[in-house]
Amino acid sequence: MKQWVVSLRAVQFEVAARAAVAIALPLTVLVLTGQLDWAAYAAFGGMTALFGRNEPYRVRLRTVTVAGTLMLAIITFALILALVEAPLIVLTAGLVVVIVAGIVVASMAGLFPATPIFFVFGYAVIAQLPTPGDEFWPRLTVAVASAAFAWLLTMSGWLLRRVAGRREPDLYKNLVHGALTRPAAIRDRRVWVSIAQNVVGALAAGSLAIAAGIGHPYWAVVSVIAVLPPPGAKHSVSRAFHRMIGTTLGVGLTALVLLPGSPVAVLILVIALGQFGAEILIGRHYGAALLFVTPLALTVVHLTSPVPVPALLVDRVLETVLGSVIALAIVLLVRARAQLKKRH
Repeated sequence: MKQWVVSLRAVQFEVAARAAVAIALPLTVLVLTGQLDWAAYAAFGGMTALFGRNEPYRVRLRTVTVAGTLMLAIITFALILALVEAPLIVLTAGLVVVIVAGIVVASMAGLFPATPIFFVFGYAVIAQLPTPGDEFWPRLTVAVASAAFAWLLTMSGWLLRRVAGRREPDLYKNLVHGALTRPAAIRDRRVWVSIAQNVVGALAAGSLAIAAGIGHPYWAVVSVIAVLPPPGAKHSVSRAFHRMIGTTLGVGLTALVLLPGSPVAVLILVIALGQFGAEILIGRHYGAALLFVTPLALTVVHLTSPVPVPALLVDRVLETVLGSVIALAIVLLVRARAQLKKRH
């Protein structure tokens, strides 16, 4: 049994466990208080726990605080736009601001993941949710409370390692040095090239999705952001195919949960397991991780703004393929340009 636990430690068990708890507990509180339609605010606030991972706690304190603060700033921004029922052109401008802020802050603060994927996803979902004026502060409070809980959970290992770690040191993954700050990143050409690629890809994907009349166009945008690499990283063709195949299979798994009309308790369990599985696999195989990411994302959306399940599932596949194809086109263009420069 101990060997099994130790092997889990080697595949980010500690990170996965706290990420699952950070999202499941706030959602459970919302269920008990009858406010499940606020699930998105709890879920995205809880994504603060996805940062810091296995960094030393002195470094983690900085990175998790920066990530959580940025997430809450973006949630607040999206809530304001939702409150005033901002037109599409304003929402689009807001998306560009979020992409720029996400990439610049991640690059300067050394955040991991180094892409703006969670910030863009949170903005895109929350900005389009109908928001009555008297619910602005309660919804924001849910996000703040969830982010604060995730922050505390992420930092709690400091105490656990000093208490239980002395008796069972094998249960705790060695912390590695990371997350170096780079204030000069804002002047790094690679950062702005990455921003340009993400903005162009996101706007193209969103525009095509809207023109085609597909529901949930933000999924196409999120797929572009997910496939494109962080500044300076290698562009991967396989990542686009992993996203398309993994998402399609993940939609099939989600159908098994949503189509029968599973109770809320089961849906929260699916979200927690999805978060856990995604964190276990994301560093090992992107396609396999999407078998967990997809049910997680779809179930959160379903809880927040229910629509007919078949339409939800079809939209997810179509939007993912659209966004992945656009990202793949950008990757191939970048590779072709690099090859051309080598020849000259």
